[in-house]
Amino acid sequence: MSIRLWIADDHEVVRQGFRCLFSGTDIEVVGEATNGKQAVQDVTRHKPDVILMDVRMPDVDGLEALEKLRKKLPDFPVVMISSFDNPTYVARSVALGASDFVLKGSPRTEIISAISRAAKHEGPPESSMLVQVKHAMSHRSDRPANDVPLTNRELQVLRHIALGLSNREIGRSLDISVETVKEHVQNILRKIEATDRTQAAVWAVKRGLV
Repeated sequence: MSIRLWIADDHEVVRQGFRCLFSGTDIEVVGEATNGKQAVQDVTRHKPDVILMDVRMPDVDGLEALEKLRKKLPDFPVVMISSFDNPTYVARSVALGASDFVLKGSPRTEIISAISRAAKHEGPPESSMLVQVKHAMSHRSDRPANDVPLTNRELQVLRHIALGLSNREIGRSLDISVETVKEHVQNILRKIEATDRTQAAVWAVKRGLV
């Protein structure tokens, strides 16, 4: 039985490339979208098996579209794809519930495997960037130095801040309220004597927390 795939990417040559990539496989491209807004509308209406969605698109980007899809179809498989090996993109994909994250330059077998696993509602392999970043985000221990004046939960929140996540995304990732996230952020800034999230992120990177 074929996997009905929707592709969301604003570049026609990329969409055509994927069609060629999946030729001769059990993946059937049944539709295309050129921006995040259209992707959400199309998937909600046509209900394919999986969507392969680019991170960077006009109007509504892929991550915002992922968040909107999660509200409408909480269990729908979404594989995020990008040309950029950006940990913030991966971290936000984790927080927003993506099935997997692959690079456009990945081997054909890896992209096909990501879509097939997502269609079966199977988790990504341990080698996936999404899994690796997810592990980094979930660490609550492994203190690198005694001069880090933070609790395990605060360290966890700080890792999310350093990866560029918003309070809402942090709350979703850690299954805590936005109000609780805000409280942790305030405590973190006070304890490390940082004036804003950017300074906190730099502080975390310098101490090897991410």
